[in-house]
Amino acid sequence: MQERLQAKLDKLKPDDPQRDEVIASFARATWLEDAARRVQQIQAVTHSLKPIHPDARGTNLYVDPAQLPMLAELGSHALGAGFAGDVVGNAAALDVYKLLKLQVEGRSLLSALLAGDVDALQALHDDPEQAQVWRQAFIGLTQPRAGGPSSHGRAKQLYWLTGDDACDDAQYELLAPLYATSLAHAVYGEIQEHRFGEANKAARIARRDRKPHDGVFHDYPGLAVQKMGGTKPQNISQLNSERGGVNYLLSSLPPTWTPSAVRLPVQAKSVFDRLLIARPEVRSTLRELRRFLLTDPAPNLATRERRESLIDALIDELVSLAGELQQVLAPGWSRDEERFTRLDDNEKLWLDPLRAELPGEADFARRWLWMDWPAEIGRRFGQWLKEQLKGQLPVGDVEAREWKKELLTDEDGFKQQLRALRDRLDAPHYIPIRKTHAELMAAKGGQP
Repeated sequence: MQERLQAKLDKLKPDDPQRDEVIASFARATWLEDAARRVQQIQAVTHSLKPIHPDARGTNLYVDPAQLPMLAELGSHALGAGFAGDVVGNAAALDVYKLLKLQVEGRSLLSALLAGDVDALQALHDDPEQAQVWRQAFIGLTQPRAGGPSSHGRAKQLYWLTGDDACDDAQYELLAPLYATSLAHAVYGEIQEHRFGEANKAARIARRDRKPHDGVFHDYPGLAVQKMGGTKPQNISQLNSERGGVNYLLSSLPPTWTPSAVRLPVQAKSVFDRLLIARPEVRSTLRELRRFLLTDPAPNLATRERRESLIDALIDELVSLAGELQQVLAPGWSRDEERFTRLDDNEKLWLDPLRAELPGEADFARRWLWMDWPAEIGRRFGQWLKEQLKGQLPVGDVEAREWKKELLTDEDGFKQQLRALRDRLDAPHYIPIRKTHAELMAAKGGQP
């Protein structure tokens, strides 16, 4: 009170006749009586309507966060006892709320009055009856205004489904959201400290200079600021005025999905099922090969070179697919039973060769070194290409075996890739084109 009195006197000349009137108005009993009258012009809130729209008129709420149910989600209940209450109403009466916010031993005058503290009552007036009258007036700013809950045409409203039948209008509740002003103020204070506090400044400098630091660096990517109240933030609320109208909005954008440049054989039995044909270059080469063969070209050198060139392009794509998987995924990726358990064992040997170097993979290494699997990969490639062309072209097992041979003898692709792996795994360089053990057994009618 003395500070406010002095501020008013400083604006008056020493001989101004209003000085005595101003001094009299700041007498303790006079000022408190006037404050008890003016307090009706303001309302203490924790959840406010005005931030939704400055012209909205309706119900505001004051709810002690300690009385809210505890939830797993972040909300006003997390503030506990150390929250900052807000106030809305006539800005000219905000000085009354500043009085009620004064703290003694960590407890505000308003909190003490709400609890019926004897010392707080004695501080108001020596007469207990008068003190109770003023107490009722002051704590009245935390109570809902007369007339019951109400909303406004400029307030937000939404229908919330409380049952299971979205077509039943009776299963909806009409909600009028309010702005959690006390929570917003706590968030503002923490972000301000993290952005401009000395501790975070030191951590930011250490991060910039790539130096070790014992503290924690806080950052808020995509942080936005919502200004409320324009040039008169006090018209929204007291706390909004203290923040200069600044209200932080944390980024709630969904993550930007960046598709992997390499598709993985998740839940696939073979990369020949979907992954290979999904490559644009493979699709275009197949179309060109099919179109070329459908012209029934003459059986000459030019035709053979053209056909071999297109087949080589498909083989290059197949080799690139294997190389990409080996580079992107860590050795042993094929052991992931949840995603790759259906993948053919021979293709695991082909696509995840460095798994053979991992501890506990002696059996995998033995099967890799047995070198039965390259012929199986060649057979699968031949069968895949046959399936892509049959129906429009007279191709069969003879052509499939030829395409298998072309893959296994491809010096610049498949053989070169396999040769590099054999150097690393200290295996023989000979790549057999023979039939696989399974093929030999099938040819003998299953007899060993």
